[in-house]
Amino acid sequence: MPRVVRVPAHYYQQFDADYTLDVPAEGYGGWKTAEIEVDLARTAVVVMHAWHPRTREEFPGWYRAVEYLPRSAQICRDVFPRLLGGVREAGMKVFHVVGGGDYYRHLPGYRRTRELAGDSPPPPERIEADPYLAKLQQFRAENVFVGRHNEADVRRAFQELRFATEAEPREDEEIAEEGHQLFALCKHYGISHLIYAGFAINWCLLLSPGGMADMSQRGVMCSAFRQAVTAVENRETARQELCKQIALWRVALAFGFVFDVDEFLRSLLLPQGAEMGNIGGQRE
Repeated sequence: MPRVVRVPAHYYQQFDADYTLDVPAEGYGGWKTAEIEVDLARTAVVVMHAWHPRTREEFPGWYRAVEYLPRSAQICRDVFPRLLGGVREAGMKVFHVVGGGDYYRHLPGYRRTRELAGDSPPPPERIEADPYLAKLQQFRAENVFVGRHNEADVRRAFQELRFATEAEPREDEEIAEEGHQLFALCKHYGISHLIYAGFAINWCLLLSPGGMADMSQRGVMCSAFRQAVTAVENRETARQELCKQIALWRVALAFGFVFDVDEFLRSLLLPQGAEMGNIGGQRE
């Protein structure tokens, strides 16, 4: 049975370029907000790669290479409790997408998913490695990411992965490790819209198995919670978190909508049929 609520959704109007301007793209409408209908019965929240960040003292090399870990810890601490508490109270489905290690394979939510989805298809065929490719990959590992002096720490961190405390699945919540399993959950529960939270919006949430690119190819709309994500930033972007802003634009342009956590939760609390008022067409 449909459970429709009206929710403020942020979208990006990528038209019309104005060729009377020095920069035609400055004619685009840009960020706008509209009240849209969301069927809670066909929408699920996805918590993806919400790993426990541990501490810089435990894994200094991981922190040196992955500078967003303090931001992810803050989001888990300050945003996840009210987000997950609110959507769970509203009866929305919550799926967990995991990766790396085997920290989740003993949980009932993962066992149910495996039973439902069956065997996953084999991974794509890979090119046979050659000495020159190996040398190029080693150069990148040492000079691009993660750096030779950080390799042992990062490897150790991934051997000890676990859920962030605030993102631990409940026993009645399913866990998927890739798109085949997540799609099986969507079909089983009639889900056509996934709203993502987790880390990182421009990396794992976009391109990892079970991420937006994967699921959008299967016809599922993919959106994101603005305050429940962060991004991989670089030296030039980190101060203003510009990579996060670009990633949210990409979500709004290519995959779905961007939702504000508190606006979304307030919408869940409105009496059925109540109007929030028409805010369509407002510029952000």
